[in-house]
Amino acid sequence: MTGRILTTYTFALELGGIEVASFQDCGSIAYGTDVIEMKQISPTGELMLTKQPGARLSGEVTISRGMDSNAAFTTWVKETAANHNVDAARKNVTITVMDSQKNPVRRINLTNAWASSWSSPSLEAGGSGPAIESVTITYEDVTVE
Repeated sequence: MTGRILTTYTFALELGGIEVASFQDCGSIAYGTDVIEMKQISPTGELMLTKQPGARLSGEVTISRGMDSNAAFTTWVKETAANHNVDAARKNVTITVMDSQKNPVRRINLTNAWASSWSSPSLEAGGSGPAIESVTITYEDVTVE
């Protein structure tokens, strides 16, 4: 029996195990490894090409969220954007995908993550839409549960 495809879902972001933000959009999260090619000569004199996994690749993801007064998330973003303190800003981040009943479906853990860029919402007098900010999160490793 196959699982049901999610049609309605929400996302939450945790810093150090504490939920600090929910958001409306999350770009693709990817992981992989370098590929190392090795050329060797076989005992019969043939050229052989083998491939092996190398170092894990780091990555980044951009999330979009409604701007709010959440102090924990804002402080984390400001640690690198304003203070340029990447060492203090590095946190393990978990993005949780939840179904329509807010039950966790999948957790994506980003290791040693930090906010590498932030962009403000477009501000328009008389606008009726929410103020949406974008944050790019850079990470060293990713695991999916």
